[in-house]
Amino acid sequence: MQQDLIDELKKLHCQAVDARKGYEEALDDAEGRGMSPLFKRMIALHAANAAELCSPLQAAGEAPDQDGSFMSHIHRTIMSVRGLFGGLDESVLPGLIDGEERNASGYDDALKMPDVPADLLGVLTTQRRRIETEIAGMKTVKTA
Repeated sequence: MQQDLIDELKKLHCQAVDARKGYEEALDDAEGRGMSPLFKRMIALHAANAAELCSPLQAAGEAPDQDGSFMSHIHRTIMSVRGLFGGLDESVLPGLIDGEERNASGYDDALKMPDVPADLLGVLTTQRRRIETEIAGMKTVKTA
């Protein structure tokens, strides 16, 4: 596997870990109220995406970083502060949608790379589609 593709996979894995951690903080702070069902779905989605990306990274001799980036600290802090002020309801949706749109677009570079193995292409396409499905659902709640 080309180093450029490995680097893209590492970025996607890190984004998934960061997002999962942000949603975990939101779920803790929501204490079962507000958007807790959405937070649980998004935790599961990003945990699955990160786990699925581990195999190709490990096959390429890379050790996936399970800690995420500095952004995971920022995501957790934002959710914690919002939770303090009771703001983990539908009012968080625009920010979540924006973040998930960035996550989805992160797949574009990897999907455009030459010589992506067919099985990996399928994984990346499926993960991007799952994120897009959740975004569509969030937009429905937002307008309801």
